[in-house]
Amino acid sequence: MKWNRWWLIALGALAVNAGCRNEKETARPQSAQVTRGSVSGEVATSLDAVPTKPELALFAPLPAVMSSPGVELTPARIALGRRLYHETVLSNGHDVSCASCHPLNGYGADGRRVSFGDLGHAGARNSPTVYNAAGQVAQFWDGRSPTVEDQAKGPILNSVEMAMPDSTAVLAHLRGSAEYVRAFTAAFPAERVPISYDNVGRAIGAFERGLVTPSRWDRYLEGDSSALSAEEVRGFTTFARVGCAGCHAGSYVGGQSFQKLGLVKPWPALRDSGRVRVTGKASDLYVFKVASLRNVAKTGPYFHDGSVASLDSAILLMGRHQLGRELTTQQVAAIRAWLETLTGDLPEAYIAQPPRPEKKPM
Repeated sequence: MKWNRWWLIALGALAVNAGCRNEKETARPQSAQVTRGSVSGEVATSLDAVPTKPELALFAPLPAVMSSPGVELTPARIALGRRLYHETVLSNGHDVSCASCHPLNGYGADGRRVSFGDLGHAGARNSPTVYNAAGQVAQFWDGRSPTVEDQAKGPILNSVEMAMPDSTAVLAHLRGSAEYVRAFTAAFPAERVPISYDNVGRAIGAFERGLVTPSRWDRYLEGDSSALSAEEVRGFTTFARVGCAGCHAGSYVGGQSFQKLGLVKPWPALRDSGRVRVTGKASDLYVFKVASLRNVAKTGPYFHDGSVASLDSAILLMGRHQLGRELTTQQVAAIRAWLETLTGDLPEAYIAQPPRPEKKPM
């Protein structure tokens, strides 16, 4: 997205006046850097206005692939990552895989408040979708992993997720499969020891970087005015003008910053301390990664604890606690109509489950 000088100056002034705390760890070229602005109640509640160029300029279409400097995306590496994503041998009880909590035919989320890992152990937080995740500022609700390659290694060794005792046990299983030996060698041909734990993460990450779901919203941004109905366009202007676009903007409609939950009004019954457990900073108490709203109509229940089942309820709570606004029924319906245009097309051929390789008995 190209920005001219006057718009950067105007956006900076908006950030100062709004006072929205927007902690960015990494700049993303495909996403606008934005903060929550304040608008008059009269303008904010208007459902008849058309989007302005500055409002649309805060957003951008999804990239075809979520690439990153220094990350190699070869067909062999992606194919290996696809297999590992579905591989139950990476769990201690050989009963769960990445796909168990993030089913790709279900928009990358399992629909549960929290997911169940090895031997039925319940997790502590809601499992976010893996679709469009690789382009976000960080991974996990608290941002403790900087990339999908790093994130992929965490659940395998987590005691309540895939529960492998250590990386040595993981590698022993993989090295016992002639097919995996061939696949790792093809994916990492320059390495003396291609089957390594870091390469497990690199392969899964390479696959996840192709999990992109373009939608009607992208077609609209690219100039197809017929991609959205008048009602959906009104939903976008409502979303932007009540202040939601302050944190949910860019290609991913969020996912680029961290924010305190309950910024304006304390969040009810908040028990999770959030990002403070990662950074040790008191200012990060109750701070979480701002969720991407891509496919949000398909990925409930919502928030870090999966405590809200209804999208309408989630919209109301965001207005009340993050913006200090009591949204009307009409505003909620309009915003939901636009959010549903963010439901993308699943890449059916790309996510097709591969045949499982034969593994030598241990």
